[in-house]
Amino acid sequence: MPTALIIGASRGIGHTLALQYKAAGWRVIATVRGADHLAMLQAEGCEALPLDVNNLNDCAGLGWRLDDEKIDVAILNAGVYGPHTNGLTSPQQEQFDDVMHTNVLAAMRILPIVLPLVENAHGKLAVISSRMGSIAHRAATQGWLYRASKAALNSVLKDVSLTTNKAICVALHPGWVKTDMGGAGADLDVSDSAQRIRGVLERLTPENNGSFLNAEDGSSMQW
Repeated sequence: MPTALIIGASRGIGHTLALQYKAAGWRVIATVRGADHLAMLQAEGCEALPLDVNNLNDCAGLGWRLDDEKIDVAILNAGVYGPHTNGLTSPQQEQFDDVMHTNVLAAMRILPIVLPLVENAHGKLAVISSRMGSIAHRAATQGWLYRASKAALNSVLKDVSLTTNKAICVALHPGWVKTDMGGAGADLDVSDSAQRIRGVLERLTPENNGSFLNAEDGSSMQW
């Protein structure tokens, strides 16, 4: 039975990915912060682990809990948007710290822990990024703190990919999805987005290592 690790599975894309992998017959390990979400995932048949990605001890403890696991697919989904700014509105220090710690620092703590577990299975590791993190595709400035964090996340993922020849590491743009972050006016239902993400990951080959991909159709994106 293959194993999927979903980091950030309390709601939205992460929660839907956990349920879809479980329904497909996978063993699913999923992390959440709140006790209510922990109980919900356990009731849904997942192995739920408490994890606050902004807590250093929690991140270190994840490595201890998962020691020697073989992870076929690991997806880092945890993330926040931050202030909905337009133009060059400077973020408050607390806003900057929250977004950068959640979207970037957490990845720099967690990915070095998870990568060896994915390598154990010659598996696939993905971070949920965004087209908004692409500098080449940049045509607007709204949410510029979020954009900066996702550009940094892409950089982190690229560096991780350069350290391995036993795993396939990618950054994924999930599309504009109807989640709390994406809003009701988005293009994709969360179930459709999760299904497309799973499909792209299933089709990855070693040549895709270090890529930035559009999960809507599997095409390559410019950094």
